[in-house]
Amino acid sequence: MRIDVISAVPKVLDSPLNESILKRAQQRSLAEIIVHDLRDFADGNYRQIDDSPFGGGAGMVLKPEPIFRCMQKLLSERKYDEVIYLTPQGVKLNQKKANVLSLKSNLIIICGHYKGIDQRVIDKFVTKEISIGDYVLTGGETAAAVLIDAVVRLIPGVLNDSESALTDSFQVESGFDSPVYTRPAEYEGMRVPEVLLNGNHKDIAAWREQKGLKKYNKVRKKKLNNK
Repeated sequence: MRIDVISAVPKVLDSPLNESILKRAQQRSLAEIIVHDLRDFADGNYRQIDDSPFGGGAGMVLKPEPIFRCMQKLLSERKYDEVIYLTPQGVKLNQKKANVLSLKSNLIIICGHYKGIDQRVIDKFVTKEISIGDYVLTGGETAAAVLIDAVVRLIPGVLNDSESALTDSFQVESGFDSPVYTRPAEYEGMRVPEVLLNGNHKDIAAWREQKGLKKYNKVRKKKLNNK
């Protein structure tokens, strides 16, 4: 898979894209992630990428010209399955959407900044608008790191344990993991549940499903009651 990221502040992505699982995926040539600095496509000595919004109002808007130039360059080189703009107004990212995106070959992710991007960029190029939650971030780079991590880890061969991605939270029916424990079996008077020590995988699977479902119901009902 190849992922091209268009960013106004590409250095924000240096660490999350080059550590841990994402680093391993790129080293194994299972994923190629390229970050494009929007200022490389801007005009003038100051390489301006933003301007004030028409109609007035606070904040700045990313200009269309640099994004158009970057997009046109990328589209001239290969075909992309999706062009994604990360925005609070997009559809909510979930595991199902990450699963679908992990099957694609080429993605472009556009990171917003300031008050957003010129609407003409969205009208011309964007095929999906995605949100990672109902809150405000400084820029789309943090959201891009979340999306990329959620998608790339699903590519076969990225995780050392081939079953790990299939048993993660939200891949299972309840949506929540059960509690997990490791050695020692007893610590400061607190003991690991016996079911996890008896070696009966059928009992363990049933216990995990029950605990995950119980947590899911508790959290979701609490959320509904607090609305």
